[in-house]
Amino acid sequence: MKLIGSKPSPYVRRLRLWLAAEDYDYVQLDILGPEGREALRQHTPAMKIPVLIDSEHTVYDSRVIYEYLNQKLKKERLSWEQQNTLTLIDAVNDSFVIMIMMDRSCIDNSQDILIANLQRDRIEQTLSILEQKCQGGEFSQWQYPAICLYCLLDWIEFRELYELGAYPALQAFKQASEAQPMVNDTDPRV
Repeated sequence: MKLIGSKPSPYVRRLRLWLAAEDYDYVQLDILGPEGREALRQHTPAMKIPVLIDSEHTVYDSRVIYEYLNQKLKKERLSWEQQNTLTLIDAVNDSFVIMIMMDRSCIDNSQDILIANLQRDRIEQTLSILEQKCQGGEFSQWQYPAICLYCLLDWIEFRELYELGAYPALQAFKQASEAQPMVNDTDPRV
């Protein structure tokens, strides 16, 4: 089993943390460099990470990889509420990715333009809901939803994308989660 990705990606990191006790190979690519882009092209027409190669199966997208591996490894069963929470985490993560891509494309994401406005609105609404869920104890177990939330929050801090001061429960959750296995080993800063 081989997981292909890049160290800074929160989508790759969530799977690496979730697979902490499993035996697999991790292939790190620089997906923005020409060699990394070409290597990625060999594995996925979507040109996105992560990608999982397992025997005759090639699986794309962190959510689908999680579902595939969870079925194969029989690790955990998530409720529909937890699945919805994952959708919220993925949505806000995607919004931050769009904002970064706008910035890297020399588009001022602070402008009053539709794409930026939609992302800012989604970020604010979703972080507020995740704060409430955190206050309610929804992330008290180190399962996939908690891992995904941690990876999102740490990535936001790592990329200096957003100040989480208005969300004390999310900040406390992030700080408490830093003691979990493999968190330091997967830190994109290192």
